[in-house]
This record gives sequence, C-alpha cells and structure tokens, in this order.
Amino acid sequence: MSKLLEKSYVQSEELIELLKERESGNVDFVLVDVREQMEYDHGHIKGVDFLKPTSTFQAWGQAFLDEHKDKTVIFTCRTDSRSGQVQRVFQQNGMAKVINHAGGIVSYRGEINQG
Repeated sequence: MSKLLEKSYVQSEELIELLKERESGNVDFVLVDVREQMEYDHGHIKGVDFLKPTSTFQAWGQAFLDEHKDKTVIFTCRTDSRSGQVQRVFQQNGMAKVINHAGGIVSYRGEINQG
C-alpha cells in the first residue's frame, strides 16, 4: 500500500484503498481539496483534511508548504486540473511527497459527505 504513496498520482480506486488504510493506521497522508467552498459544500470525499481553494492560493500556499513540507500530501479537485496545478507549484518549491488525485471527485466512487 505504501507504494501508492510513492507515485505522482493516484486513481480514485487507489485513493479509496489509501483512505481505508489510513483509517486503520497503516499509512499517513494529508488529503486536501482545492475546490471552492460552494463545490465542497455540494459534496466532498469523506476523509478530506483541509479545504484550500485555489482562488485563495496566495493566502495559504506558503504557510501550507512550511507546515507540511515533509509530509505526504494528496491534492484533489473536481477533475484533477486544479489539483495538478497545485501539485506542480509545491513540487517546484521543494515538496517531495505530493500526489495528484487523477480524475478528481467526478471519478470517485467512495464515500461522499455533503456540506
């Protein structure tokens, strides 16, 4: 399972497994949704640790990098476009363990929370 956390992206099926493994205490990562508040409120992946909208990236990006630079972080969004952009910025700024959720929430078939 830890091999999945060495990839640059994870598919939705893999993210479902990683979330189960994290709940069991077998892996550790931070899951960040980079969509906007309205999108998040309509439904988000159960297990998201932070909502960090890309529209306010300038306000949270540096502090997030400083706090989580040595952690494994998975970014998700609607389709993987915004999360991929955020992933690239963090990689360019020295974050080694940053993963994009390929396909985003539109491809996700795991548990979804509302609100």
